[in-house]
Amino acid sequence: MPALAAGILAVVVALVAIFLAQSAMVYGFPAALTLERAFPLSQRVELDELKARDRVRHGRFLQSLGGVVDFPVEGTYDPFRVGLYFTRVLLGSPPREFYVQIDTGSDVLWVSCSSCNGCPQSSGLRIPLNFFDPGSSSTASLISCSDQKCSLGVQSSDAACSSQGNQCVYTFQYGDGSGTSGYYVSDLLNFYIVTGSSTSNSSASIAFGCSISQTGDLTKSDRAVDGIFGFGQQDMSVISQLSSQGITPKVFSHCLKGDGGGGGVLVLGEIVHDDIVYSPLVPSQPHYNLNLQSISVNGKVLSIDPEVFATSTSRGTIVDSGTTLAYLAEGAYDPFVSAITEAVSQSVHPILSKGTQCYLITSSVDGLFPTVSLNFAGGASMNLKPEDYLLQQNSIGDAAVWCIGFQKIQGQGITILGDLVLKDKIFVYDLAGQRIGWANYDCSMSVNVSTTTSTGKSEFVNAGQLSESGSIRTVFYDKLILSCIVTLLIHLSVLYTSLFL
Repeated sequence: MPALAAGILAVVVALVAIFLAQSAMVYGFPAALTLERAFPLSQRVELDELKARDRVRHGRFLQSLGGVVDFPVEGTYDPFRVGLYFTRVLLGSPPREFYVQIDTGSDVLWVSCSSCNGCPQSSGLRIPLNFFDPGSSSTASLISCSDQKCSLGVQSSDAACSSQGNQCVYTFQYGDGSGTSGYYVSDLLNFYIVTGSSTSNSSASIAFGCSISQTGDLTKSDRAVDGIFGFGQQDMSVISQLSSQGITPKVFSHCLKGDGGGGGVLVLGEIVHDDIVYSPLVPSQPHYNLNLQSISVNGKVLSIDPEVFATSTSRGTIVDSGTTLAYLAEGAYDPFVSAITEAVSQSVHPILSKGTQCYLITSSVDGLFPTVSLNFAGGASMNLKPEDYLLQQNSIGDAAVWCIGFQKIQGQGITILGDLVLKDKIFVYDLAGQRIGWANYDCSMSVNVSTTTSTGKSEFVNAGQLSESGSIRTVFYDKLILSCIVTLLIHLSVLYTSLFL
């Protein structure tokens, strides 16, 4: 009998060891925020559809012109295998998980709420959709018009006061005809903070939107998520709210992999690297506007009137990770394309495809196309490889067809730097310093993240230290599971000792 009991205990211990090993691999705490593909590699999309999707997005945000906290990120950018970046947030008590799209072009975090009219019930991204219910959270409360958070939202046009019930509400109407409306609630955002080599669970009370109505493209299920996570710089953004409470610095960073597998890093903190150069943000702008001064091709500055890049309510250069391609102001587009075509190798055969300048090549683009530099205020240049301004579309015989990835917005002076340009680079959005920095980088490698703690000490986290496949939910529940396992082992040990020893 003792031998049998000992054998049973050994089996239990072995099974637990296997579980723990698997947990360490699958549920590790990620400082690197994993970016997984939201669409299969086999799903390809025409350039016209990509441009149409971007037009929808630009209609949305152009309409509105007038410790290190980690969020597990999924989805990826690929120009012809359409994806999007989304993360999971835990809201309320007990915490519930919501998938929200990451959007640097807006400020507010909002999620679909119970009794929502027009909210999608399923998603083509193969993720479960949830609905937030303030009545089911013990820590939720409605935000009134007299609340300071509502007053801040009114100042930035992110909130309004309802005549019914003294309630703080919002209505976002987008340029593509879609929209959402709802009311603001205050509840806990649950997260974990990485400091040095340790990870701790934490939470903070934030204001976020509770959507009760959605219209237009927001009602479609093909790319549906639970809401939008605005990473803008106004007071109602989560990063502004967390920094005002002293939880995070007022800076976030990303490094997006550009290969077919996608991936990358997104953190509330500052990625540090010796090669990062900074350019100041244009003041008093609702988006991340930079002062683009000129464009160089193979070191030669193009003859473009600097006024083409001037910033106003309807002009300027915007950095936007939610845009798939990249767009040049109308006055800069033709000189840019002409300079590229004139500088290509003689082995390259230029052709036009549906009005877009394309090129037939039979080898790698490296060495056949010029380097491009976007020159910004402060002496900061963004150097683009051919893959940063070209897209491979298809093949004709043995030749590959590469096309100019920059597009022209007819009749507008807007330049938008989307993921085509942002990939394979570190980007730092320093809101406190009102600047954006960047450096070319292999985003499959680890990065160092710096944050200033409440004691004033600068902490550094290597984002490659931790697993790339964790999630917020596992951070909160793995410790509970592990503690239960330890308790089980103790009880089995005591039982074994009392019965057989």
